[in-house]
Formats: sequence, structure tokens, C-alpha cells
Amino acid sequence: MTGALLAAETCCLRNVPALADITSMQEILRALGVGLRGEGDRLEINAKDLSRAQAPYELVSQLRASFFAIGPLLARLGEAKMPLPGGCAIGARPVELHVRGLQAMGADVQIEHGIVHAYTRGGRLQGAKIYLDYPSVGATETLMMAATLADGETIIENAAQEPEVTDLANFCRAMGSNIHGAGTNTITIVGVDRLHGTDYQIIPDRIEAGTFLVAGAITRSEIRLTAVIPDHLTAAIAKLKAIGVDVVSDTPDSLRVVPGDVHIGTDIETYPYPGFPTDMQALFMSLLTICEGNSLISETVFENRLTHVPELNRMGADIRIKGNHAVIRGVPLLSGAPVVATDLRAAAALVVAGLAAEGKTTIHSLHHLDRGYENIEAKLRQLGAKLQRVDGDGKEISLPLAASVAV
Repeated sequence: MTGALLAAETCCLRNVPALADITSMQEILRALGVGLRGEGDRLEINAKDLSRAQAPYELVSQLRASFFAIGPLLARLGEAKMPLPGGCAIGARPVELHVRGLQAMGADVQIEHGIVHAYTRGGRLQGAKIYLDYPSVGATETLMMAATLADGETIIENAAQEPEVTDLANFCRAMGSNIHGAGTNTITIVGVDRLHGTDYQIIPDRIEAGTFLVAGAITRSEIRLTAVIPDHLTAAIAKLKAIGVDVVSDTPDSLRVVPGDVHIGTDIETYPYPGFPTDMQALFMSLLTICEGNSLISETVFENRLTHVPELNRMGADIRIKGNHAVIRGVPLLSGAPVVATDLRAAAALVVAGLAAEGKTTIHSLHHLDRGYENIEAKLRQLGAKLQRVDGDGKEISLPLAASVAV
């Protein structure tokens, strides 16, 4: 969505999910003077009249991804004022990599009173060679977008290789940009004078697909997923097979999870792509709680992404934390309990744990879940799950504001 700011023509995005984060980003783009029109999973973005370089603090503070706009704003307007971003409290996730990269491209950047003010003296950014100390997805995407309209060639080394980076590069290419190497650790961008509108289909969400694979495994249910890209789930599939769960690709765009007779524990360490994704860590922890034997999960990407452990223990799991490691001793069965979702993926992990638990589980703070899953309870009900969304007083309210889901 922020990439569409690079073109002064209408861009149409397809396969856009109805998420709370999408709604928040729409509000931010409108505040920048962008025209939006949506219908179903189709979203038209017209940045022809992009006029404002500053996004409102009250909107950006709710959504970390909004900071991505700093690159396109600099490229189009020569100036950007972005509040330091918010989002799930799973780690520091600083923006130094973004800032240093933009400075290498000739931008002057000042951070005062929580606002990042970046501007170009000559009107356009300049191509540069940029090495990222860490293969950050956000920094890679921000700098890649900024470089599409810069003068000269930009080379990003130690770039993130996630499928979402490649998808954004393909979108930018569809608008007329000159990008090579996306999906590898070195991306080369040759700036062009302008970009044009396009009609683009977004890739399927690999983490949502992985969530349903785990849901099938933890409930010992055979589930077939369609409209997925199996190659994006290689690491997760490998760990499922290590546990004793088979995953079969019947067609190039489908996966079928086939639980085994015995599920055994395994060790997992999160890494940037193509390593095991940090966004799947909490979900696999739920599965490993009821696998035979011991397991070890090491979280190396975010320093505060084990907050779901006390909630799983409340459901009868046996998990001990040592630094960034979680030692899991498998138990025969989880028990339903009232629990609190602490972030987006923790919410999904508690949902799948509740599906396999004996008795009733009530999960609070579902606003996290709605940031990354479109109507997940309806999809699970289609598979036979028994769950209902309610608020704390049992009153009927709209889904985005619901406070808990009984599983």
C-alpha cells in the first residue's frame, strides 16, 4: 500500500485482506492526501494528489508498518515526517537501519520529539551502496522503495530475503521500476524518473497458511489448504515432518496436513528467511506442548516474543524460560482456561491451543488477532471447530471490537 505512493497514477491491489492493520493504513494514506476505493479484496490507491509529507502521530503509533511510507514520501516529495512507529510490543525493532540507509542516499534525517524528519537538499535521493547490519525486512523494503526514484544505482547488501520483499519488488517492477536480485541477499535498484499505475495480485499469506497447518496438526485433523505457495513454507513444513506430521502438496498451489499416529518433540531456532520464521514460533510452541518428549525453542529475532508462555502454562503446558530459550516438556493434554493474548501471533497460538484443549478456553485481547487474520473464527468453524466471539459482558458487538473468543 505504501509502495503505491511511488506512482502518480492509480494502482489496483488484489487479494487484500480485511484486517485492522489494513484499515489503519488506509486512514494514514488518506491523511497524506491519497484517494482510496475498495471493494471486496480489491483496493484502488490513487496517489496523484499526494500532498502531505507528515502522517498523524495517533495513527502511526498504532501500526509499525506505517513507517514504510517514509521511503516513498522522500522519493516523491523530497520530504517526510514520520512519528516513530508502534505495533505489537515484541521487541525494540529500532529504525536506525532505515535512517542510516536513507542518509547514505543523501537524505538529511533528524529525530526530535518522537518525529523522524527526513528531507533531500537536491530534490532527489542519490543511489548508494548500503550494507545492512541485520537483514531487516522493514529496512530492506523502505530503502528499496526509496531507491526506485533515486538518481543512479543503489545496491542493498545483506538484504532481507523474505517472500514479501520479493513480492514488493515485483509490484514495483510492475509500476516500471528497475530492480534485480530481490529474494537474494543483494538487491540492485537503478532509479527511474517516474513510475506508473498497475494492477497487481498480492501473494498469499504464508503465516496464515502455516497457522492452519498447525491447527490441523494439533487437533489431529487432516486439512487441505488452497491458494498457497508451498515453497514459502519450507522451514515450517520441515519442522512439522520432524514432529511426525506429514504435509503433502497435491497441486502446485495446495497443501494437505496429515497428522501422524505419534507426535514427538523437536528443537526450533528462529532465523530470518529462509530460516524458521519468528511469526510461527508461538504457534509451534502450542503444538509442541502436547508432543511426546522434550523440545527447545530459541527465539533469536525478537527479544520479547515469549510472552505467550505463561498463558500456555495456565492451560496445563509445562514450559520453562531461560533467557531467549523455552524448554518444553510435552504433556498428554491441555486444559481450557481464561488466557490473554499479548501480541498477534500469541493470539493465534492460543486459539489453536484452545482447539486442542479439554474444556472451554476464553481468549481476551483479540484486537491483536484482528491485526493479522481475516475472520479466522468463521474459517475454523467451517472446519468443525466450536468457537464463538463475545465481549466481556456477553453482549453482541462488532467483530473488530470483540474482547474475547470462547474456544
